[in-house]
Amino acid sequence: MKWVKDHFHKYDGNFGYRRLTIALNRQSKNKRYDKKRIRRLMLKLGLKSHIRRSNGYSTKTSYKNIEENILNRDFKADKPNQKWVTDVTHLHYANGRKAYLSAIKDLYDGSIIAFRIGKYNDNSLVMGTVKDALSMNPGAKPLLHSDRGSQYTSKAYRQITTKAGITRSMSRVGKCIDNGPMESFFGHFKCESYHLKQFNSYQELVKTIESYMHFYNYERFQETRNSLTPMEYRYQAAA
Repeated sequence: MKWVKDHFHKYDGNFGYRRLTIALNRQSKNKRYDKKRIRRLMLKLGLKSHIRRSNGYSTKTSYKNIEENILNRDFKADKPNQKWVTDVTHLHYANGRKAYLSAIKDLYDGSIIAFRIGKYNDNSLVMGTVKDALSMNPGAKPLLHSDRGSQYTSKAYRQITTKAGITRSMSRVGKCIDNGPMESFFGHFKCESYHLKQFNSYQELVKTIESYMHFYNYERFQETRNSLTPMEYRYQAAA
């Protein structure tokens, strides 16, 4: 019970009974613990992890340079850099000032391979994120899925992705589930980090995002990927 309590607070309440069980079994050499037991102990201790909730926000849709929904909700990838998904979410700091987080997620391991933070939701933010992803993954020619936001239907986005040999895919109008993995990531980030704090400055927000990205990629276990973190799973493929 002491271990459960200590590690629950170590991860700021972001680990539920499933991830706490994974963490405990990774540390234990001689005994395996059942997640039902950890759940009972959490209930006894009154510990409850954070729960994601939808904010109901939707992106404005453009009708220029629209692509088909080639991904078609097939969110499984057999190797790194085969399928990427991307989106931008809006954030607030300092009494209502807006900031924006652009990110790209690899569907193979669930890792965030590139992200940028900006004060404006413009082409520069999105193009910079794509360029970062390509720079960190030389030779990658993935299927890249997005919504139909103005940045993704812009001439600049079309030029950059075409030059890189990327196949573009876009969600249908009003179908957020078409980009479910990206929506899921933003939901986890807001539930497990962003909504737990108040940000008095842009710098505080940036620092929190950078910290969460490291946590998500290198410390947050995923039961559906052999209880490994995203980067552990990615490195395993490269080995």
